Amino acid sequence: VVGRVGGSEFDDVGQIALRRLRHHVSGARPLGAVVVHNDPVNLMVYVTHVFMQVLGYPRPKAEQHMLEVHHQGRSIVWVGDREQAEVYTMKLRAAHLTTTMEPSEEA
Repeated sequence: VVGRVGGSEFDDVGQIALRRLRHHVSGARPLGAVVVHNDPVNLMVYVTHVFMQVLGYPRPKAEQHMLEVHHQGRSIVWVGDREQAEVYTMKLRAAHLTTTMEPSEEA
C-alpha cells in the first residue's frame, strides 16, 4: 500500500490511473521530461553547443546541464508539454546526444 486517497487504498497502478484521470478532467495536457545521458563520445563543448542551439539556452545554463550530464550521468534538460518534449528528444538525438523522454508530473 502506497497511500490513502479519500479513505481508499491505492497501489502504484491506482495512483498512476488517478493522476491520469485528474489530467483528463482538468484538461491538462500530459507532460514529458527530456533527459540527456552521459556518453563516452561527445565532447563537453559540443554538448553545450547543442543545448544552446536546440533548446535556446544561454551558455551558462547550457554549461550547467552539460556538467550535470558529465558528473551525474544524466540531466533533465527540459520539462513541459509531451509533444514538445518529443520534438526536443528527436532533435537532441539527431545531434547524436543520448536522449530519452520520461513522463513528468510537473512543469
